[in-house]
Amino acid sequence: MAQFLQQNAAFSMPYVLALDQGTTSSRAIVFDRHGAIRGMGQQPIPVAFPADGWVEHDPAAIWGSQLASARTALERAGITAGDLAALGITNQRETTIVWERASGKPIAPAIVWQDRRTADRCATLAPHANLVTQKTGLVLDPYFSATKIAWLLDTVPAARERAERGELAFGTVDTWLIWNLTGGAVHATDHTNASRTLLLNIQTLDWDDELLALFGVPRPLLPELRPSCGDFGATAADVLGRPVRIAGVAGDQQAALFGQAGFRKGLAKNTYGTGSFVVLNTGDGIVRSSNGLLTTVAFTTGTQRAYALEGSIFVTGAAVQWLRDGLRIIASSDEIESLAASVPDNGGVYFVPALTGLGAPYWDPHARGAIYGITRATTRAHLARATLESMAYQTLEVVESMTRDAGFSLRELRVDGGAAVDDLAMQFTADVLQKDVVRPRVTETTALGAAFLAGVQAGFWSGFDALEDLWREERRFFPSLPASERERLVNGWRAAIRRTRSRE
Repeated sequence: MAQFLQQNAAFSMPYVLALDQGTTSSRAIVFDRHGAIRGMGQQPIPVAFPADGWVEHDPAAIWGSQLASARTALERAGITAGDLAALGITNQRETTIVWERASGKPIAPAIVWQDRRTADRCATLAPHANLVTQKTGLVLDPYFSATKIAWLLDTVPAARERAERGELAFGTVDTWLIWNLTGGAVHATDHTNASRTLLLNIQTLDWDDELLALFGVPRPLLPELRPSCGDFGATAADVLGRPVRIAGVAGDQQAALFGQAGFRKGLAKNTYGTGSFVVLNTGDGIVRSSNGLLTTVAFTTGTQRAYALEGSIFVTGAAVQWLRDGLRIIASSDEIESLAASVPDNGGVYFVPALTGLGAPYWDPHARGAIYGITRATTRAHLARATLESMAYQTLEVVESMTRDAGFSLRELRVDGGAAVDDLAMQFTADVLQKDVVRPRVTETTALGAAFLAGVQAGFWSGFDALEDLWREERRFFPSLPASERERLVNGWRAAIRRTRSRE
């Protein structure tokens, strides 16, 4: 009876709020029962680069911008918190924050997922790489949270002793938001975010004592583990005006897969943001990669778990930002498509955007970006085109690895995020992959996935079947490039990668 009343109450509240905390901005989106956007708020957050390979955020800026965005989204939707059935959270993953339990004050800046300061620490742990991969599905790389946590504990005075006494709390960004949303009442994370720390055993879905000892992370520091589609408490009354149930949490890439209706084995998506992340649902069985991919948790419910293969590409949108802010050859990111389309081809130019190392399938933290094939005939348009084309080439390498690991070929690739609106880039991706590339009507699929998770848990939507009915295709890009031309272009890219990695 209580469950019926709860679901009936959720049905009477016509909206779900999704918080989408990313590397360069915090957003909040109000979705209605049809999965349509009714209101949105967004605020940029500063990113600091205090040393070579270091990337940091101010945790207070993360929280403040996310709260302001949520309030703006409600205002623009013309609703109040009383109209919300639930709230879902999705977030940049691996970014590491440690704070005082008593005051809620961070002990240091947040170390962002892109940060490479612990590369040497990972190198010293190399003899344990197979153990780490077997238990976590990940590779031993500074990308993930564990060595970031240890660095903070060993660098901030007295931090390790305080952590062992239970005075400090660790969280990825979801945990930090939950803590602040609930006024410090809930210190929890979901399985998808936990699976990106190098500390979760993906078979048991629990923190692993052997890994904690290996990385030097005290257990009292860690948040409670909960299903992605689960109960994370309620917001404090003063946050949004009245308590709202937090009912779904997932890391951004898993949330995007969920928002693309990727609930079934064999469905794959690519999300374009600062980096790009190709994720393939492999069902309830763990598929181990021997081709440089990650095995990760796709989502969990109270009764179900799903795993995924993931290819993490560190730099795609960030390369466009570099053209804008570093080289200043474009005034805004929106200009890149028209500039790239102003030339018929790349003019022999290839851009390997290893600005923070190379991710999948190479995992080379020491690689740095390079541009090859420049001549006196090269223009800024060729650089723009090479930048867009690099997104497709990197995606190809990941998809080829997935095919070898999973034992089957993708039927299509669903796309979302910033660059997904770029027709030139998506058509070139279809040409390079020789597969259909599909763009949905709602491209805010990361936030939509968080809304889906929370809405299902709260009874706002009846289940996965109902969500699949909400997903709609906006455009499908079909391969059209002649095979010989594709082969020539791909061979040029692979030559550029070899030169970058050999550092000749």
